[in-house]
Amino acid sequence: MNTTPEFYVVREGDSLSKIADKFHLSLAKIEAMNPEIENFDLIHPGDRVRVAAPSEEPEFEPFPGKDFFQSSVSSPIIEVMGFRLMDEGCSVYPDGPDLQWSEDDRRSFAKWQRKLGFTGSDADGIPGRQSWERLHVPALHMSE
Repeated sequence: MNTTPEFYVVREGDSLSKIADKFHLSLAKIEAMNPEIENFDLIHPGDRVRVAAPSEEPEFEPFPGKDFFQSSVSSPIIEVMGFRLMDEGCSVYPDGPDLQWSEDDRRSFAKWQRKLGFTGSDADGIPGRQSWERLHVPALHMSE
């Protein structure tokens, strides 16, 4: 089973060589997997860099439970969820998602729930198992 996520979200201070080292890849391999990047010297926080070939069977982040979604929680899972919401056209993020659960995350997830046909308290923006699993948040395989 592949334990490397397909994409890495660039953070402040990252460079392509640092990302390559982190995932035990050559710079040439990273460049080959990311032909859409025009200038490898100009990556910015929030950019997504492919660090693994897509697996034949995608793995998704398991539902972390309703208690996970609180303002005190900071996790890469929240950021990746936000990028999926953006992919689905359900974003209200002014500057894109980040690690911290926020009102923008809740409002974006509520848009997703309404897109799925949920109403009332089922569209409150707090992920439930069914709406989470249908979003297909890529698994991060966090072991650190």
